[in-house]
Amino acid sequence: MMLLESSLHPAKMAMSNILGMFLFMEMLASGFRFGVDGLSMDYYFMSCPFAEQIVKNTVTRALQADPTLAAGLVRMHFHDCFIEGCDGSILIDSTKDNTAEKDSPANLSLRGYEVIDDAKEELENQCPGIVSCADILAMAARDAVFWTGGPVYDIPKGRKDGRRSKIEDTINLPFPTFNASELIRQFGQHGFSAQEMVALSGAHTLGVARCASFKNRLNGGDPSVDSEFAKTMSKTCSGGDNAEQPFDPTRNTFDNFYYNALQRKSGLLFSDQTLFTSPRTRAIVNGYAFNQAMFFFDFQQAMLKMSMLDVKEGSKGEVRESCRKIN
Repeated sequence: MMLLESSLHPAKMAMSNILGMFLFMEMLASGFRFGVDGLSMDYYFMSCPFAEQIVKNTVTRALQADPTLAAGLVRMHFHDCFIEGCDGSILIDSTKDNTAEKDSPANLSLRGYEVIDDAKEELENQCPGIVSCADILAMAARDAVFWTGGPVYDIPKGRKDGRRSKIEDTINLPFPTFNASELIRQFGQHGFSAQEMVALSGAHTLGVARCASFKNRLNGGDPSVDSEFAKTMSKTCSGGDNAEQPFDPTRNTFDNFYYNALQRKSGLLFSDQTLFTSPRTRAIVNGYAFNQAMFFFDFQQAMLKMSMLDVKEGSKGEVRESCRKIN
């Protein structure tokens, strides 16, 4: 693992591994099988035994070359699962007859598609027609979290790839202008509690947002912004709508600094800062800001849950030969 913007403390890594092992032992006790029929931890054990290692090696090579891709992979997995379930629909290219999800304004800043393509190509050489693009994306997001210093966790495999990807479906993604109540309601529609929503929001410990997503908070538009941080945001936006600002000071390291930033009224998006402003979620933010191990544990459990949203099995899906187009 390469050194990131800040070095990883050995105690932090040990705690991360202990929490991950605890979760893994829980899965072991349940016999590797999950409530979703057909999904299992050892799904590719016989059919493609090196699938996980191939994905991990591909992600590692990509992040060593460009650490900023980690945020893109995690965000891509989230945007995939919230639309039509975790079925790789975000990966499909538009055609002359269909504008796909990836060309929605909400997805234009997503990055890392080539990482999924590279992993898929190698897997097709090793095990043709076996490993789905949906599984590759879920594994890549997991590996990106760990590579940047976050918790280690495993996910069940066996998702099939969807055959639908339409731009109009992306209206169901959370908006950066949502308040806490709107976020709680939307995440609740997918079965997540308020605490799980705040934990998943912690993925914003990685990456950046574009000025277009937060410029409406400037010039007195949002009193919840710290005045000094507002100056930083304004300076960023002087570069135009596509100018980028990190969510927290350690943009390529998975830590709890995101929640510390919210306490300082330095959340980048309105949908970030509202988690601290709202009495319904402030205590959760304070808890994660104080206790990184608690954040890591809750995050990995929420990611596991998210990775199983509305998965497709059997004839309801397929294993794409190319992640960018339906068979």
